[in-house]
Amino acid sequence: MGNTFEMVAKTFKGLEEVLRDELIALGALNVEIGQRMVSFEGDLGMMYKANLCCRTALRILKPIAKFTASDTDELYDTVRDFEWEKYLTPDSTFAVDSTVNSSEFTHSRFVTYRVKDGIVDHFNDLYNRRPSIRLSGADLILNVHIFEDRVTISLDSSGEPLSKRGYRTEATQAPLNEVLAAGIIMKTGWRGDSNFVDPMCGSGTFLVEAALIAANINPGIYRDSFAFERWPDFDRDLFESLYNDDSGEREFKFRIYGGDIDPEAVAIARANVRRARVDSMVDIVCRPFEEWTDAPEAGILITNPPYGERLRPDNILALYSSIGSVLKKEFKGYHAWLLGYDDEHFASIGLKPSVKFPLLNGSLECSLREYVLFDGSYADFKSAGGTVHNEDFDHGDDVKVRHLSGKEWEKETRKFRPDRQHKNTFHETDDDRQPRKFRRDRGEDRFRDRGDRPRRFDRDDRPRRFEHDDRPKRFDRDDRPRNFDRDDRPRRFEHNDRPRRFEHDDRSRKFDSRRPRKDRDGAFRVSNSGPSLPESSATVFSPVPIRSRKSFLRKIRERNQDKEENQSV
Repeated sequence: MGNTFEMVAKTFKGLEEVLRDELIALGALNVEIGQRMVSFEGDLGMMYKANLCCRTALRILKPIAKFTASDTDELYDTVRDFEWEKYLTPDSTFAVDSTVNSSEFTHSRFVTYRVKDGIVDHFNDLYNRRPSIRLSGADLILNVHIFEDRVTISLDSSGEPLSKRGYRTEATQAPLNEVLAAGIIMKTGWRGDSNFVDPMCGSGTFLVEAALIAANINPGIYRDSFAFERWPDFDRDLFESLYNDDSGEREFKFRIYGGDIDPEAVAIARANVRRARVDSMVDIVCRPFEEWTDAPEAGILITNPPYGERLRPDNILALYSSIGSVLKKEFKGYHAWLLGYDDEHFASIGLKPSVKFPLLNGSLECSLREYVLFDGSYADFKSAGGTVHNEDFDHGDDVKVRHLSGKEWEKETRKFRPDRQHKNTFHETDDDRQPRKFRRDRGEDRFRDRGDRPRRFDRDDRPRRFEHDDRPKRFDRDDRPRNFDRDDRPRRFEHNDRPRRFEHDDRSRKFDSRRPRKDRDGAFRVSNSGPSLPESSATVFSPVPIRSRKSFLRKIRERNQDKEENQSV
């Protein structure tokens, strides 16, 4: 491993442990969980792999500066003194994204402006020139995170969020985020060991993500680009070798079934499945959930039913009631996982959940609940060796685990013995938690030869990086946005109208902070006092006794009318 550095992977609330396991499997070092993030260390190749392979990461950040600031002026001074020439040139473009959780810094957009001003003034001091702001397609994307007085400035290596895989160009109303869908599947413990069913698939996000997990296809291969490809230290050969490596892909021996009552949603789901090139593993039908009377062989069911925004309350409760009836009657032997946010909806199902996971779906505080479906009584099911909960997954301390009878489970240990008699307990031993390999002791070495291993794509069809000369470009050379010479650079404002910094003697401030500042030569200066009112304003706001604001404004209007009449005459 080359030179290692610190990185941060951002994710949704509730998916931190899944992301931690992903990073450990990729070979990351010093992995630690935080709030909606996981910190880790690695080299350049680790950063490339995290962007390509992590299913539950939203962004991969590389911190470059950590400091404390008590107000925006101190933030500006520290940013202005930072050595930005290591990452930018006056001809570069950059963008700033800020996340603020502080009582001192109350507005994230103002923090963005102050950081931008500090960077621009740094280059103006050194070169009398400055880099430009570009909201999309910038050469460098900066992420500013402030918690209380602690400031962290990072390079965003991902660019667009990693949830934008690239295969979903069409979507139904309020589609499920791809990262959240992959995280839900991975929290259930399913890795392609049985059939997968989503009877209310919408735009097919669960179906595609399940296919990628089952065949171990890297989700980043569908993207056009990452932000780190525009960095000066970008190693093209290393990245292309990682991008084109399909040695980890595996055969999926079961099927993925999807359906929806809306024909338009079914058409969109089928199109997205084709773009992801997983249509050989997925079957989609157009029918309501009540008509699923021929459920496939026992497996797992994961779905995201409607929350009620487009259905009347009576209808939504009836829908959830029918979901419970169909699950118990037609999906015996399944582990059914439902994502919802209203306890009343879950109560209408009429089944007791064995596991509850709190998740955040956008701004909604949702719950992911498991229902173990079996035939007969619970006593008979347990005596036959059945398990109500998923023994392979560590539920964590914040998860409520209950019997179907309603009694609380005794405190569970962190690890469980596998139940090999039931194919729906997706157990993984300690060895299995490492990246999956075909091992001879399991009879899986028949695919060990590269020529005999089944491939997800034909070599000509699989998305891959090309040689430099044949590499497809997003823009023709004449159409590609580029930096112009200073004289030819297009401006948003005319020269006299463009807002810019003034010389120290002429700088005007709305408020006088009276805070001493140090110039580059070490001398101190004091900010100028606030601007004085114009003469016209002094006349209007003269201390004349008035009885009310309305009478005062009426006098002003009358005086203006008299002036206009005199001018017209």
